[in-house]
Amino acid sequence: MFTVEGPTQRVVVVGAGLAGLSAAMRLAGAGRDVVILEREQRPGGRAGRIEADGFSFDTGPTVLTMPDLIDDAFAALGEDYRDWLDLIPLDPAYRAFYPDGSTLDVFADPERMAAEIESQIGPAEAAGYRRFVDYVATMYRLEIRDFIDRNLDSPLDLMSPNLLRLIAKGGLGRLQPRVNSFLKDPRTQRLFSFQAMYAGLSPYKALALYSVISYMDSVAGVYLPKGGMHALPQAMADAAVKHGVTIHYGVTVDSVETVGDRATAVTTIDGTRFPADAVVLNPDLPIAYRDLLGLDGSRLERLDYSPSCWLMLAGSSASYSKIAHHNIHFGHAWRRSFDEVLSGNLMSDPSFLVTNPSHSDPSLVPAGKQSYYVLFITPNTRGNVSWPNARFRDNALRIMEERGYVGFADAIEFEDITTPADWQARGMEAGAPFSAAHSLFQTGPFRSSNHWGANVVFTGSGTQPGVGVPMVLVSGRLAAERITGVDPAYRSAAWR
Repeated sequence: MFTVEGPTQRVVVVGAGLAGLSAAMRLAGAGRDVVILEREQRPGGRAGRIEADGFSFDTGPTVLTMPDLIDDAFAALGEDYRDWLDLIPLDPAYRAFYPDGSTLDVFADPERMAAEIESQIGPAEAAGYRRFVDYVATMYRLEIRDFIDRNLDSPLDLMSPNLLRLIAKGGLGRLQPRVNSFLKDPRTQRLFSFQAMYAGLSPYKALALYSVISYMDSVAGVYLPKGGMHALPQAMADAAVKHGVTIHYGVTVDSVETVGDRATAVTTIDGTRFPADAVVLNPDLPIAYRDLLGLDGSRLERLDYSPSCWLMLAGSSASYSKIAHHNIHFGHAWRRSFDEVLSGNLMSDPSFLVTNPSHSDPSLVPAGKQSYYVLFITPNTRGNVSWPNARFRDNALRIMEERGYVGFADAIEFEDITTPADWQARGMEAGAPFSAAHSLFQTGPFRSSNHWGANVVFTGSGTQPGVGVPMVLVSGRLAAERITGVDPAYRSAAWR
């Protein structure tokens, strides 16, 4: 495994996103002197926060799974995350709405979920679901240590007995056919395969090994930090500072100074110089290569990027008794919708997500009000849609009205909209907040490396292991281990 050689005492981390914070916590726990430079006035990166008119909104991910990974990051500092963060289990984790008017609640307890499926669909489908849970749990066990939570320098690093077991389980086949081999009803088939979009792929194109996302998402449980998702990076930053990490907010990095292939310092736009023995870069990889290191980032720019999304944050006077915290509204079309968006066009019959954070945490809104996070998958900025698109908002609100959100548009008291063009302006290549797609040759050791030169390390969704809150937390650990090396005792205890 590549490890930074020479002195590693002084580490500068560029970006206080979840991955940068995860790396910083582990580096501080290993005795390094860590400085974080963050251009915003608060931590979080994509997991940011907007506060207006008494409403508090998360601007990025809203689904939190795998609390063991949070525990792991805080444990690196000798801390218990429960002293810093209050996680609310969401029950149900999701509520799914179908075009025939039926609904399904998703419960983390497999037996409760099986009972829900049996009551709504039938005993045969419930039995198929139990087999599916056994399958995704096995896939998770096969993948986590050897292929996810591990630095991979070469395809040869994949060679292990678990690779053969993974192949034997059909992990290199396609996700949707594998899901369909267990589940026969279109409702459950959709419910346990839509997660492929997190990986930037149609479930008909994604590898079956990505069924582990269903495990994390639907079996291991979904949580909300009290105070919203932004409470997670804030807690991580506060714990890091307690243990000696220095964080400079409102600081924009201009460049990484290098001598040959070794970084020597990080310089901000006001000319301040931060000497470094090693540098961790949390920005999107093309930005890190092109703008910070002054390297040719054309290979990264040519990667296949995930679809983007249109996001509305709405403070509202309207409430809807039939919804849960996370609500997935499926359209009639399924495979066609993926084909449309991945070919650069809008979904003609979209499925979409509505999250109602105030459903679980009323402290996020003024008394008597509600907050909504409305997300429609769209093409990224390389598609056939121009952004900003004046008609998209009206169409989205019309579709919401048709799907049960009566009077939603008229009840909006505050709104903030993010389009693919906005994601791109914030430093995300192709306007893709889900980063490079997880196709076969953009996965594992084929994904962009998390190191360059002698002492520069990358972290975040664009590098290994990939996209999503669990993966970027792991990414921070992998970045730290490029600098500190792997502690076998700690590693063996990390996944207990």
